[in-house]
Formats: sequence, structure tokens, C-alpha cells
Amino acid sequence: MENKPSITHVILTGGVGSRLWPLSRKSQPKQYLDIFDGKSLFEMTVDRNRNIADKVMVVGNIDNCHLSRKILEKTNTSYIDIIESTPRNTAAAIAFAAFAAHPEDILIVTPSDHIIDAMENYEAAINEAVTKAAKGYIVTFGIVPTKPEIGYGYIERKGDDVVSFREKPNQVTAKDFIAKGNFLWNSGMFCFKAGVFLEELKSFKPEVYEKSKIAWDNNIEGTLDLALSLDIPSISIDYAVMERSKKIKVVPSTFIWSDLGSFESVYDYLVSTGHPVDKNGNMVIGTTNYTAFVGLKNTIFVCTDNANLILHKDSSQDVKNVYNELERENPDLLS
Repeated sequence: MENKPSITHVILTGGVGSRLWPLSRKSQPKQYLDIFDGKSLFEMTVDRNRNIADKVMVVGNIDNCHLSRKILEKTNTSYIDIIESTPRNTAAAIAFAAFAAHPEDILIVTPSDHIIDAMENYEAAINEAVTKAAKGYIVTFGIVPTKPEIGYGYIERKGDDVVSFREKPNQVTAKDFIAKGNFLWNSGMFCFKAGVFLEELKSFKPEVYEKSKIAWDNNIEGTLDLALSLDIPSISIDYAVMERSKKIKVVPSTFIWSDLGSFESVYDYLVSTGHPVDKNGNMVIGTTNYTAFVGLKNTIFVCTDNANLILHKDSSQDVKNVYNELERENPDLLS
């Protein structure tokens, strides 16, 4: 009987969810908001992989590690805490987790702010990925698309081989991808042996590898030094490894998935859980006050203590512009 590999669930908790302002703030990013079934997305992420993984690692930052700790203590989850002093993108974040693991350990790397449903399909996809990772492949999860979504990157595939990674498309290109039938949404979830990932990173981006290793070797109880971290080039795992390595496999998956990256996706999710909308598809988030919409359709009213947002569901991607403007003119409203 083969020894079962040790599996570690690595949760990435960076990101401020700028497209979900004013719900998501720097002090309370979207993964910690309790608006999803009374649980936060972070807690749901921990729960969903509880039966699969032997260990949990959380790669967070100095601003949000206390929020993760609160949830993990509430659920009595023991975990390895890696605290970045400054965000250096996903290649470095994942490198720290790989340095903290044994080279033969299989890491399942997931963001902390995604909604996933159809758990049988999810577990089947994870098991297939673990099998491939055990053979030395770096596995990415591609979601079989349900519509020509322009908010996601895509993976072009042939069987379980990746032909190319594509940036977020425009509407025409997205429809073309769907028509071709061999394109998957890029979920930003990965599975690989820690040692295999580090070898590939070292081979394609030696500077990211070396500088991340120096920062990791000098960590104090999991907290990384600011000056050493600033030396690490900021680059995503996609650019650093996924688009270059010859060891990539994709697991096409049919579990229900959303990165809840925009109010449109939050709206769709909340509708599916029975959140009220009026007869014209208008929705209120964040207040129980009586709210009437006159002459409006598919409008979302988002209410918080010190800021409100009113948007048409189709303009969800443009919320980032408001966020960017506030960054210049009124940054207090972002914190």
C-alpha cells in the first residue's frame, strides 16, 4: 500500500476586493464579511477543505492576519501562519508556503474569497488534481464555463494539457471562446508538490525564488521582514510559472464556482440563496430599511454606515473606478 501523501491546504488571503466597495474595505476585505449565509467566505473556504487536507497554512498580510486568526480560533483550527509585511503578488506568497512545507507535501492553493458549490464535483476535481500532483505535475483548476463571462481569465486546453492562458476577454472574444468549447474559466486554484513548484520558480524566475527564500529564511514566527520583502519582484504565479512550465495539467471541473469579484456575481449568488429582489430585479444589500426603486431595473443599492453605492448590475466592473478615485481624493472611505 502506498503512503498517502501529506496534503496541505494553503489559503491566500490578500486582496481588498476593490470592485465590492463600499462593502469591502481595507479593514474588512470581502473574504471576512458575514453576508454569505451568515458565514464569511474565509470560513467557508476553511470548512470546504477540512476533510481533504492534513494541515492548513494561511498566507495573509499584516493588516488582515488578526481577522483570519479570529475565525480559525472560533472553529478550533490549528494552522501555520505566514504573515507578509507587504503584498508581493501570488508567486512570492505561494513560494513562502512551499518553503514552509516539506518538498514532497502536496499543496492545494486556494483564494479565500470564492464561492464553491456542488461539493461532490469539487472533491472529485481535488482528488484528480492530487493524483496528478503526486506524479510531479503542476495542476490548475479550469471551470467549465456557463456563460461568456468577461470578468475571468480563460484556459485554452486540449484534454488535460494547457494550450494557452488568456487574459480577461471582451464580450466578442468571450463568446468565441464559449463557441469553440475547449476554453475553461481560470479559477486561480492550484495543486502541486511544494518542491516541484519551487524548482519551476527557480528555473523561470530565479530572482523571485532567491529573494523569497532570503525573506523566508529570516522570518520571525512566520512574519516576514518588510525590507527583505520589498526586494522580491511582484509577479503573479500565472506569469512566473504557469505560462512557462512544461509540467502544467488542467483539471476541467463542473463544480459551481464564482470569485464574487463584482456586484453582479454577488447579486447572482444572493438571488440563488433567496435574497429578496423586487419585481424589476432591484436588490438592496446592507440595510433592512424600506427602499423603493422607481423606474429602475436590475439596480443594486449597497448601504453602509458612511458610504452608499447605487449601480446598475451590468456596470459592476466599473466600481473599481470609484475606488481608484477615492484612493486619490478621499482614502478614508476605503479603510
